[in-house]
Amino acid sequence: MRRASLLLGGAALLVACASTPAPSADPFPSLPEAEVEVATESGTHVFRVWVAADDRSRTRGLMFVRELADDRGMLFLFRTPQPAAFWMKDTYIPLDLVFIDPTGRVQNIGHDARPLSLAPIESEGPVTAVLEVKAGTAARIGLAPGDRVSLPTLRTTSREARSNP
Repeated sequence: MRRASLLLGGAALLVACASTPAPSADPFPSLPEAEVEVATESGTHVFRVWVAADDRSRTRGLMFVRELADDRGMLFLFRTPQPAAFWMKDTYIPLDLVFIDPTGRVQNIGHDARPLSLAPIESEGPVTAVLEVKAGTAARIGLAPGDRVSLPTLRTTSREARSNP
């Protein structure tokens, strides 16, 4: 009887483990990834980002994503500087939107963007990139307008531009 009980318990444990969801798969397997360095008074902070550099990926953004690690985000790149406006339609997690000007500096920040909202979140002028990170990140790292965002693939954040603040 004891042996049957142990067998039954082991089988139940096996079934429970098999039905435990696996860690989330990459929601954007076809998008390139990069590291973005954000320099603030509190230091340099590195984020691993998905790069949205075409109309299709920029349109989707982080829509339908249910969780985002503290060090993850999405970087929207534009070929030419332009005013940018975002909304949170079909976006389930609150975000901070960091608008980056053509010199690689933070122009303005849309703090704690409300999920599923159609309210526009706008840049204060032409930008070449927008960084989306988990809401509260900008406050946590002390991010402010004028801080530098470095990404090697942005011509505005090349080593030469970074050495001339």
